[in-house]
Amino acid sequence: MLKTITKAALASSLLIGLSGASWAAESLQDMEKNPAEWVMPTGNYANWRYSTLDKINKDNVGQMVPAWSFSTGVLRGHEGNPLVIGDTMYVHTPFPNIVYALDLKNDGVIKWKYEPKQNPDVIPVMCCDTVNRGVAYAPAGDGHPALVILDQADTTLVALNADTGEVVWSAKNGDPTKGETGTAAPYVVKDKVYVGISGGEFGVRGRMTAYSLKDGKEVWKAYSTGPDKEMLVDPEKTTALGKPVGKDSSLTTWQGDQWKIGGGGTWGWISYDPELNLIYYGSGNPSTWNPAQRPGDNKWSMTINARDADTGEAKWLYQMTPHDEWDYDGVNEMILADVSVDGKDHKALVHFDRNGFAYTLDRETGELLVAKKYDPAVNWATKVDMDKSSKTYGRPLVVDKYSTEANGEDTNTTGICPAALGTKDQQPAAYSPDTKLFYVPTNHVCMDYEPFRVAYTAGQPYVGATLSMYPAPNSHGGMGNFIAWDAGKGEIVWSLPEQFSVWSGALATKGGIVFYGTLEGYLKAVDAKTGKELYKYKTPSGIIGNVMTYEEGGKQYVGVLSGIGGWAGIGLAAGLTDPNAGLGAVGGYASLSKYTALGGQLTVFTVPDQTASK
Repeated sequence: MLKTITKAALASSLLIGLSGASWAAESLQDMEKNPAEWVMPTGNYANWRYSTLDKINKDNVGQMVPAWSFSTGVLRGHEGNPLVIGDTMYVHTPFPNIVYALDLKNDGVIKWKYEPKQNPDVIPVMCCDTVNRGVAYAPAGDGHPALVILDQADTTLVALNADTGEVVWSAKNGDPTKGETGTAAPYVVKDKVYVGISGGEFGVRGRMTAYSLKDGKEVWKAYSTGPDKEMLVDPEKTTALGKPVGKDSSLTTWQGDQWKIGGGGTWGWISYDPELNLIYYGSGNPSTWNPAQRPGDNKWSMTINARDADTGEAKWLYQMTPHDEWDYDGVNEMILADVSVDGKDHKALVHFDRNGFAYTLDRETGELLVAKKYDPAVNWATKVDMDKSSKTYGRPLVVDKYSTEANGEDTNTTGICPAALGTKDQQPAAYSPDTKLFYVPTNHVCMDYEPFRVAYTAGQPYVGATLSMYPAPNSHGGMGNFIAWDAGKGEIVWSLPEQFSVWSGALATKGGIVFYGTLEGYLKAVDAKTGKELYKYKTPSGIIGNVMTYEEGGKQYVGVLSGIGGWAGIGLAAGLTDPNAGLGAVGGYASLSKYTALGGQLTVFTVPDQTASK
């Protein structure tokens, strides 16, 4: 029988797992189980994006109306979502990365505003719009007040006093002159905050860094590529598919010193299991996009990392797309839930990768349990080899027709599905313990891909491929689907076609609803069991933000940022017209300009007369 983690049980296990931790960490655990607040970018440490609030439910969501709105003052892609702590909402923006604290008890009056002064030269080295995926919150703890933590575009990690907006400390996490930028949401565990780095299209060497909440000092740093010592990998103790990775597991898969400019960015989401004391995150594409220039598996790009939260030491690694030939970054979120596979319960990790395969792994051991396509259009590989006795166990079986390396440099490989932006990009899925289903916003997009030789120069694009994108052929004609997924069976339960990619993060609630947004700007609510559409409302701009919910004054509210942009909307956001610009996205999404325009707004919804679901 499937074992389900309830909200209360999860909170209890988290507290037990944190015995001896700082007061701040225990307070954050307590806060996580309060559905009136939204205290982490993805809702909880397990990345469920689920709420036990049910005053807005499938019976009354059709009566939902906008309650209030707030203009951010910025006209670029608005990814991520606000946080709600007590009676304060914290709202972030794209570059210049403004943070607002809004008073929910006083009509959203601005309590404070933080606007950093950044060098605009960082904008040209942000590959896919000037997005930012949100702020983190840390309760008051050992030597520091309550903090709101922001990863600025210029790689400055800044901790703000949550009550006043004053800078408590800042740390420099990278160098934009080398193409390093900050777009990720920081992540707080115990007395540390973790932050990754963007810049795979500039030959940046990816890494995850932990900083002290007390003073911003670096605690540990784990690179995605390179020597074991710099990767915080133990050749004998760190495993991959159950076996020790061995000495120089990364170095032996790169030619010469290529690993130094090898990519493996870490700009996606992080999750945490307090019982195992492990954090989980993914590394992105290897550099360059021309696979002929980097022979080998290019480890450990395209990899799920399970690391000790205190030391950063890798417990296990799993590379999903060895020697990536298509830019299928592996940075998407890891969702932690109990999943039954073939009648056996597992503490599982579920990951919807850009490469079009959904993976279910045992999060304690790294054992691969399920790997199935979550879009029928995926064609670059026939399957992931699940035969443990096979030499290719755990690897995708690549189709030569769609291999950009097999076809060679300066050859246009056509009809590859998915496109480089993947079957799902950074837009996070949701998990409901009520239905035991995962709700996944997807891209239904294919591409033509022509690699060419490129030289590395620090701070200059290191891409080496020309792309064009278009809807998956022989399908419904649109570029997206919103699906419900059974992670134990590896099956789509239901699927809703969308005209454009679904670039918004999903939200599931105990009210039997799943929310998501569309690139045209609609906020939609659907029945969690059937997918039946229950509500939609068009906001002022396309939605690439993530839906969240909270309670104030006894009422439930649903909030979402709208503001077209991101990779899919880069043509509108940056005013680009060349079809091949935006790494191929401009042509693919050209018709989006007929449906929406630039904006930057938070819209908050409610149902006037609320009663909890029965």
